[in-house]
Amino acid sequence: MRKTYGILFFMMLLCFGCQWQLKPNDDDGPANISIARYDRIESLYLTTGDYSALQQMNTYFPMQTRTLIEDVLHIGKVDDPETNSRFLHFFQDSTLQRMLIDVQQQYADMDDVNEELASAFERLQDEMPGLDIPHIYAQIGSFDQSIIVADGALGISLDKYLGADYPFYQQNYSDDQRRVMERSMIVPDCLGFYLLSFYPMPRDMVGSQEGRDQHMSKIQWVVNEVTGRRVFDNDLIAAVDHYMKNNKDKSFDDMLRSGSKTIFK
Repeated sequence: MRKTYGILFFMMLLCFGCQWQLKPNDDDGPANISIARYDRIESLYLTTGDYSALQQMNTYFPMQTRTLIEDVLHIGKVDDPETNSRFLHFFQDSTLQRMLIDVQQQYADMDDVNEELASAFERLQDEMPGLDIPHIYAQIGSFDQSIIVADGALGISLDKYLGADYPFYQQNYSDDQRRVMERSMIVPDCLGFYLLSFYPMPRDMVGSQEGRDQHMSKIQWVVNEVTGRRVFDNDLIAAVDHYMKNNKDKSFDDMLRSGSKTIFK
């Protein structure tokens, strides 16, 4: 059964190709990281209704299209003949049409995100050699989920990273939520949710806010380490840092699997 993870982390130019043929990937990025621009083909279909764009979505990105339609937007089964028209109609809302344009303008170039992802995943694999790099793609949702992890793929919903001052965010999200809806949070969120898919919340912690915070702080410490940035900073993360500095024989995997009582004394 597929698992789909997608939540707001820790509060937890339309591209018209020659003859409408859009390449599913940009030029290859460093270290085999290249964000597949599914969002461009998706946006083309949702703003023009061009059927060839829909065909390309289903041909180049069948899994991504199924995940978007069935698991993110919940508008029906992808093989239902009526779903395509519902999908197109769903995005005719003026707010969503404005958002489609804004996404393509802000993310006409994602080279900086590609490079940071490559560097971070390289460091993560150095520390956790058994962890594979997922297939990473960009998509556009409807202001719901930010990162999707499913079936060895990782989807970035660019509509959740338009900046804290984006008008729709200001009307619908709190200050704390908007602070993490920035371009700079894409890579940390990708890493965090990807790690969370391998190290899910232990069942005995699900009902405890303290337990959830402790588990997330371990993942956030790893994110800080591999990005080389202090993205997250609180007392629990400081406790993880103290533990790792005093237990240099412990790997990232050891720490992530350790019980909270071992680290948070």
